[in-house]
Amino acid sequence: MAKARETAAVRVRPFAPGDLAAMREIWNEVVDAGQAFPQEERLTPEGAAEFFAAQSACGVAVDGAGRVLGLYILHPNNVGRCGHIANASYAVAGSACGQGVGRALVRASLAEAGRLGFRILQFNAVAVDNTPARHLYEKLGFTPLGIIPGGFRRPGGEYVDIALYWHAVGEADA
Repeated sequence: MAKARETAAVRVRPFAPGDLAAMREIWNEVVDAGQAFPQEERLTPEGAAEFFAAQSACGVAVDGAGRVLGLYILHPNNVGRCGHIANASYAVAGSACGQGVGRALVRASLAEAGRLGFRILQFNAVAVDNTPARHLYEKLGFTPLGIIPGGFRRPGGEYVDIALYWHAVGEADA
């Protein structure tokens, strides 16, 4: 029997202090894998509290029991005349992949970006071989901007290309 998609059971809400341990664990899982985030250092408990509090917004995806399955961070991509462009990162627990968590997080971050007054959501560094993320972004209406050759360094020293994406905040296809 095929794995059921549990999108209806996934809810995204603002993070609370009680979520920090789970958020840090999920974030560090992605950092350790070295396939998606530019960060190389794991978050400590103190560092996680500071890091997540410094974002414009953070949301967590939870299941029906309130267990944190993933998270997003949202912040300006730049300042001043480009301060209307947001940037986001997503982390989904390995055990929650394929349950619609990523889709729920991206959609929630787009809505939150609109509430915060951003006009565009831009991704700066999606590894080209991160097929699940690229497929999701394109399915949700993100437009590829181009490829930067060798823009991402993997833990073993291999360089892979990165793709940039953008999406107007408030567009109906998300």
